[in-house]
Amino acid sequence: MAIPRALLEDLSDHWWVILLRGIVGVIFGVLTFRWPGATLLALIFVWGAYAIVDGAFALYLTYLATRQQRRWWPYLLEGLVGIGAGVVTFISPGLTAFALLFLIAGWAIVSGVFEIIAAVDLRKQIDNEWLLGLAGVFSIVFGVLVAMQPDAGALAVVWTVGAYALVFGITLIALSFRVRGLGERYRAAAAV
Repeated sequence: MAIPRALLEDLSDHWWVILLRGIVGVIFGVLTFRWPGATLLALIFVWGAYAIVDGAFALYLTYLATRQQRRWWPYLLEGLVGIGAGVVTFISPGLTAFALLFLIAGWAIVSGVFEIIAAVDLRKQIDNEWLLGLAGVFSIVFGVLVAMQPDAGALAVVWTVGAYALVFGITLIALSFRVRGLGERYRAAAAV
C-alpha cells in the first residue's frame, strides 16, 4: 500500500516533530542511566496517579450514565478498578513494577510491529526507510526480552528501557533528516 503524496509532504513539512521525538527519547535514555532508581519509582508513581485520575473520570461517567438512564455499571467497575490499581501502586510499588514490566513489554512489541509495517509502506517513497523498520525490530526485541526476564531485576529493566530509548531516539533523529530531505525533493520537483 502506497502512502499518499499529501501525507508524505505533510510529514516532510513537519520533520522536526520526528526529530523532537527522537531528542526526547535520547534525553529520557540518558536520564534513565543517570538516575535508574528514581526513573523506576517515577514510572510507577506516574502510572499510579494516572490510574486514580482515570478511575475518577470513569466514576463521573457512571454519574452521567445514570442521569441519562443508560447502562452505568461498566463505568462503575472501571472506575473502582482504576482507583484500586492506583492505590495499590502507592501502597505496594514493587508489585506494580512487576505488572508494569509486562505492560511495557506488550506495548513495545505491538508498537514495533506497527513500525515495521510503516517502514514497509514507506519503502517506495523514501530512501533508508529501514531505519524505521530497525526501530521496530528494536522495539520487538526489547519487548520480548522484558517479557522473558521479568525477574531479572528492576534496575536491569530500567537500564534496558534507557538503552531502548537511546537507540530508538537516535534512529528517529536519523529518520527525521531523511523525511526532511524528502520534502526538499518534492518541492524541487514541484518547482520544475
